Amino acid sequence: MEKAVNISSGTFNLAGVQAVGRLFEPEFSSLGFQTNWIALPDAVGRAGHLFAERKGGKGKRLLLIGHLDTVFEGDSERFVRLDTLAAGAGSADMKGGDVVILYALKALQSAGVLDGTRIVVALMGDEEDAGPLHLVSREPLIDVAKRSDVALAFEEDAGKGTVARRGMSGWQLVVSGRQAHSSGIFSPGSSYGAIYEAARILNAFREKLSNEHYLTFNPAVIVGGTDVTYDSAKISGTAAGKDNIIAPRVFARGDLRFISQDQLLKAREAMRAIVADHLPGTMATITFEDGNPAMPPTKGNFALLAIEDSVSRALGQGAVEALDPGRRGGGDISYVSDYLDALDGLGVKGMRSHTPDERVDLRSIVPATERAAILIYRLTRSR
Repeated sequence: MEKAVNISSGTFNLAGVQAVGRLFEPEFSSLGFQTNWIALPDAVGRAGHLFAERKGGKGKRLLLIGHLDTVFEGDSERFVRLDTLAAGAGSADMKGGDVVILYALKALQSAGVLDGTRIVVALMGDEEDAGPLHLVSREPLIDVAKRSDVALAFEEDAGKGTVARRGMSGWQLVVSGRQAHSSGIFSPGSSYGAIYEAARILNAFREKLSNEHYLTFNPAVIVGGTDVTYDSAKISGTAAGKDNIIAPRVFARGDLRFISQDQLLKAREAMRAIVADHLPGTMATITFEDGNPAMPPTKGNFALLAIEDSVSRALGQGAVEALDPGRRGGGDISYVSDYLDALDGLGVKGMRSHTPDERVDLRSIVPATERAAILIYRLTRSR
């Protein structure tokens, strides 16, 4: 783990991500896996992924998912042991999880039970920021999922099993109103202005949709006034206005999180209807962009959780319950959960992930590895 953490591998450090892949590649090769670095088109702007595969005929076909990239990097993010904890970029999210995958497989190899199994390890190079071409980047992962039976992901252990993850979508609102002297606002034939219209829309989103379970939407930025600039790539803008002028322009954008594709589509339909109900003298449009898909809770996912619970109890680690999907963000397993049964949260325990103060609980490595090894063993012995 220390070697992996000490390789700076922020998502946009392509050489660093590839270097972490080179660290793990010979380890999987020594276990009889055929390794392959999956290069991506230049337009994607990401490093690629390390895949390792064993072909056999025993039990369920497993897909084990980790990732090589981190949010932060640099000399200040190197591995530092702090008694039972360790600091460093990716120590918990998720180079620690990658180590769990590797050493669980090493344990199975040493016990002589890895031969004949059908396992693919996918260590993704851009989980933290897959970019606008994320579907291109995820094609290799989806292709493997379509010929697998079970996906296990080794994101941070949150104390409960992850049988569902919410998906994420983006939205952008553009509002216009007729510019005029402010003394005429609310008068027949005048405009309510873009700012009132934007406020109406956002508040109506809250009133109509905020009580739906697992559905959230957050306005992240809003700029409005007489002179407005907005950069959608940087999600930033400027605004200026005058007290006596009805504002003609507003831009706003944010995210939309959901538990299923059906919930997403219904939410978008409701939002479009709200936007279309204009105040006098205004116009508004809303556009949506796809992000991470959702991983809905399914019977198959809960069946995997039951096996993990049985393994945990057998090891004396206690019961494992399902984590509230509202407490977990997006992840690579969501891209494949439509094709197979899926379970996440099998990695190490940590804290302060996605901050410069990320920590891993070193005491969690061995229990996580034991749990993963026995879970993989049981699945590769079942049909």
